[in-house]
Amino acid sequence: MKRLDPFLPFLGVIGLIAVWYVAVWNKIVDPVLLPSPTEAAIALWKGMNGGKLGIDFIQTVHRTVVSIAIAAVIAIPLGIFLGSSEKLYRSVEFVIDFFRSTPASAMFPLFLVLFGVGDKAKISVAAFGAMLVILFNVAYGVMNARKTRLLAAKVMGASRLRVLSDVMLLESLPQTFVGLRNGVSLALVIIVVAEMFIGSQDGLGHRVFEAQQLFNMPDMYAAIFAAGALGYGLNLLFLLIERRFVHWSGK
Repeated sequence: MKRLDPFLPFLGVIGLIAVWYVAVWNKIVDPVLLPSPTEAAIALWKGMNGGKLGIDFIQTVHRTVVSIAIAAVIAIPLGIFLGSSEKLYRSVEFVIDFFRSTPASAMFPLFLVLFGVGDKAKISVAAFGAMLVILFNVAYGVMNARKTRLLAAKVMGASRLRVLSDVMLLESLPQTFVGLRNGVSLALVIIVVAEMFIGSQDGLGHRVFEAQQLFNMPDMYAAIFAAGALGYGLNLLFLLIERRFVHWSGK
């Protein structure tokens, strides 16, 4: 049975496709609204190989990567700084939690006023949303650093800066990567939604919306699958990096 373990993740995919085919064959949903998996797969292949979908995919990747990079550069140092003093973090906790709990879509008008209709607004609102998630996780990772290791470092005469860089920073890395994975997922969601509704001429969100308006359902499903594959791929990338560089987590 262990030989089958590597194939277990594919069982859900096979089951989903089987249910999809059954729904199509039995016309449970209007065939115009639900094409077969084969039609969607062909549209995905053609779109990614010389079609517009490939260009849209690259644009969405670019916007998502830029937004998460901006968020990480700001949030990680700030989270370490705030987390190093619990009183300091508690003083700004309400502001962080308030904006972290505010739906990103509600922030679109503000960022449109500040940055206009264009990539700056999309990237900025995505970076803002991701930044708060990363900041929250980094700060709590620093505050929850193992007290025994902190005490050991202080007993050995380590300075406050050395404790912060060599103990707190390393201790917070597992929680930091949790924040990065959540942040990149949120950034992608915001970017795709922004591409749908903020005057975009490209991107996966634009492709989904345009295909839906034209009732080109195979292309719409193809764009949805491309967005899902992108989100899964980015999350997997951060997970692999975490396992490579934070292999000592929990030890």
